[in-house]
Amino acid sequence: MAALICGSLAFDTIMNFEGRFAEQILPDQLHILNVAFLVPTLRRDFGGCAGNIAYSLKLLGGDPLILAALGNDGAPYLKRLDDLGISRQGVREVGDDYTALAMIMTDRDNNQITAFHPGAMGQAHLNTIESAWAGPAGVRLAIISPDGRQAMIEHADQLVAAGIPFVFDPGQGLPMFDGPELSKFIEQATWVTVNDYEGKMLCDRTGLSPADISRQVQGLIITLGSQGAEIWVEGQKTWVPPVVAEQVVDPTGCGDSWRGALLFGLERGWDLVRCAELGNRVASLKIAQRGPQNYQLNFQP
Repeated sequence: MAALICGSLAFDTIMNFEGRFAEQILPDQLHILNVAFLVPTLRRDFGGCAGNIAYSLKLLGGDPLILAALGNDGAPYLKRLDDLGISRQGVREVGDDYTALAMIMTDRDNNQITAFHPGAMGQAHLNTIESAWAGPAGVRLAIISPDGRQAMIEHADQLVAAGIPFVFDPGQGLPMFDGPELSKFIEQATWVTVNDYEGKMLCDRTGLSPADISRQVQGLIITLGSQGAEIWVEGQKTWVPPVVAEQVVDPTGCGDSWRGALLFGLERGWDLVRCAELGNRVASLKIAQRGPQNYQLNFQP
C-alpha cells in the first residue's frame, strides 16, 4: 500500500552555532535586535518535509509517493529521488522559480532559527492528486505536511473527496492558519501530529484541548523530542518513553523521520503506541547524524 506525502521539497543549508542563542539575545533590546552568529560549520543537504518523510518511510521498507513542487534548479533533487527509488511522478517542475530553500542555524542546546524561502512551493497547489496519478488508486493513506498554504487546503479537500484517510501534520506551517481553518483540518483528518510547541499553538488557536482534539480524530500524537511522545485517543493520554540517542549531533529532520515511521506503522495497521515506539527509535538514529537524510537503520522494523 502506497502512502501519499503532500509537502515540501527543499534544499537545506545547515549551520551550527557553538554558543547559546539565549546568551546573545538581550530580551530588553528585542525592539532593536541586531545580532550576528559565527557559524564555523556549514553543510548543504536535501530536505523539505515531504522529502525527509519519504526518506524515512523508504528506509523502513514503505512505499512513499511525493506530491510536491521543485524549481528550475531541482535536477539534483530529481536524481536523488531516482537514486533512492522514490517515485517522482507527483513532483511538479516549476520553470520560473527556485526550489524552496531553508537556512537553519542550530545552537549548542539544539534550539534552531530558520529562514525559509518557499519558491516553487508556492505553486504546489497546481499539482493535484488526480493530475499526479489519474486517480487515487493504490493510495490508501496520506499525510498533509508543511507546504504552500493553498496546497495544504486543497490537498486536504481532495483527500476527503477521494475517501483517503490522512495525517494532518501542520508543523512550521501552522501559523499560516487561523482557528477556524485549523478546526476544519482537524475535522477532515483521521490523525493529527504536532510537536509540543505546535500542540500548544494548535490548542490556543482552536480553543480545543488535546483531549478535545483526540475525540474528533482516531488519535492525536504530540512529539516531545528527548522526552518521548504523548498519544491521545478518545481523551486519554499515553506517554511513550524516548529512545536515548548514542550522540546528539543535529536535530534537523528528526520530526520528519518520526513521521515516516508513523506512516510505516499506520500502513500496517499498528496501534499508535507501537507507531510512536518506532518513531522514537528512528528519530534517535537521525539526531546522531548531520542533515535530515543521511542516517541509516541498524535494526529491522
